[in-house]
Amino acid sequence: MNTAEWILVAILSITLFVFLVIGIILLIKLIGLSEEAKEVIKTSQKVAEKTGDVVDNVKDFTSVGGIFKAIAKRIENNGITLEIDNKSKKTTSKNAKESSPKEAETISKK
Repeated sequence: MNTAEWILVAILSITLFVFLVIGIILLIKLIGLSEEAKEVIKTSQKVAEKTGDVVDNVKDFTSVGGIFKAIAKRIENNGITLEIDNKSKKTTSKNAKESSPKEAETISKK
């Protein structure tokens, strides 16, 4: 072989080696990037689910039925009883823990 051919083969093999090394490095970076993208997708799915729950809660509170439902749950959980004063026609709320059992019984009978 001629010296010019040897120089040309050497240059081409070095160029091929450089592109091969650069390709391997880029492939490793791409794999790492795809792992990070998977984490971002998982996080965004969790955020989307939570956003859907928030929207459902807001929807419940913007409807009249949802408001009364929330009030009923709060009254049920806190044990609040309503007492009606027949003389003044006023309704007052009183905590069930503070009222006597006879008062709560008379209220429940009404």
